[in-house]
Amino acid sequence: MPRSLWGGRTNLRERSGCKFMYLDTSDEKVLAGEFGETPQKMMEILVALGEVYEAEKLIPITSAQVSGASYKTIGKWGLAWLQSLDARVAVPTVLNPIGMPQEGWREFGIKEEFARNQALVVEAYRKLGIKLECTCTPYYLNITEYGEHLAWSESSAVAYANSVLGARTNREGGPSALAAAIIGKTPYYGLHIVANRRPQVVVEVEEGTGPRADHWGAIGHVAGKKVGNRIPIFEGIRPNRDQLKALGAAMAATGAVALFHVDKITPEARVFSFKTDDLERVTVTQDEVEALFAETEVEAVAVGCPHCSSAELEELAGLLKGKTTTKPFYIFAAAGVAKKNPDHVAAIERSGARVITDTCMVVSPRMDEFDSIMVDSGKALAYVPGMCGALARIGTRKECVEVATG
Repeated sequence: MPRSLWGGRTNLRERSGCKFMYLDTSDEKVLAGEFGETPQKMMEILVALGEVYEAEKLIPITSAQVSGASYKTIGKWGLAWLQSLDARVAVPTVLNPIGMPQEGWREFGIKEEFARNQALVVEAYRKLGIKLECTCTPYYLNITEYGEHLAWSESSAVAYANSVLGARTNREGGPSALAAAIIGKTPYYGLHIVANRRPQVVVEVEEGTGPRADHWGAIGHVAGKKVGNRIPIFEGIRPNRDQLKALGAAMAATGAVALFHVDKITPEARVFSFKTDDLERVTVTQDEVEALFAETEVEAVAVGCPHCSSAELEELAGLLKGKTTTKPFYIFAAAGVAKKNPDHVAAIERSGARVITDTCMVVSPRMDEFDSIMVDSGKALAYVPGMCGALARIGTRKECVEVATG
C-alpha cells in the first residue's frame, strides 16, 4: 500500500485538513535523494505541483515535450540551470523549437555568439537523454494514442494532444515537463481526470463566404478571447486535422484553452452526455474574423506556427510553383517532416522561400530584425508583437504567398 510522501513525519496537508498525495516506495526514495540530487530536485518540483493542485497521486506518462529550449527565452541563467542537472529522462522526450536551425544557422542569419550559447543549451538537453527533435508538433513525428497520459508544455501541442488525439496532458511549464520526463510521472490532476474534460461553453461560428470564412487560425484567435480558460465545444463545423491544429493553437494563444471539442469530429465529443442548452453559448461572427485582416505593408512573411504538416508543405509548394519571392519568406517545419518531403521542400526553395527546421518565428532572434511580419496563423498573430517586437499582419496561406512574391 502506498505511503504518505512525508513518511513518518507530520504531513503538511494533513495539518491543514487537505488530502494526502501519496508516493510509492521508490518515489519516496527519489524524494529522499537516494538516486541523486537531480532526480530529487525533479521530484520536489512534482510534489510541490501536486500539493498546489491537491493531486492524490502521481501517474506514469508515456512521453514528454519540454519548452524553454531557445536561448532567446531562457538566457544564461536558464542555461546554467540546465548544465547543473545530472540525470536521464525516463520516457521519450522531445524539445520545443530552439532559437535556430541546427544545420544552416549561418545562412539563416544567426549570429555566432547566439549560436554558441544555443549549442550549449542543445548539448545540455542531449546529456539528459532528450531527443533533439525541436518542434511544436511532436505528434507528426511520434505516435500518441488515445487516453495516454503525457507531460507536454507547448500550448498548441497540448491543445492538439488533448483535443484531436484524445490524450491527457495539462499545460506544463518547462521545468515541470522536464521534471516529469526525468521521473516518468506527473501529478494526477486537471485534464488527466476525465471528469474535468467536460465541455463548459458552446461556440457557434457564423457562416460566411470567401477565402477567409474558414480561416481557422483567425476563428480561434477570436474564440480564445471569448472562452478564456474554459473548455469549449464547437457545433456545426467540420475542420480537418490541420485546421483543428490552427484552431486550437490560436485559442491557446489568445485564451488559455488546453482542450476543446468539436461535435461529431473530435474523439471525446461523444464521451460526455449533456445538453448544450445547459451551457453558455458564444458566437464568432464573420465581422470579427474579417476585422483581423488589416492590409499593411510588411518586410517579411513567415508561416508554420505551429510547424507545417506534410500536407501544408505540399500546398505551399503548389502555391509557389513558377513564382519568385521578392521578400524574405520563411516556412517553419519539424526536421523530420521536412526530411520526409524532399520534393516539396525543393519546390518551395526554388522560389527563393526557405524551409527552416528546429526553430520558429516566435523564438528565433532572426525574426526580431524585422519591424513587420505577415503570418498565416492566429497563434503567430498573437505572439509576434510581444516576442519579436514586430507588427503582425495575418492572411490566408494564398495571401501570404502573394505578398511574398508580389
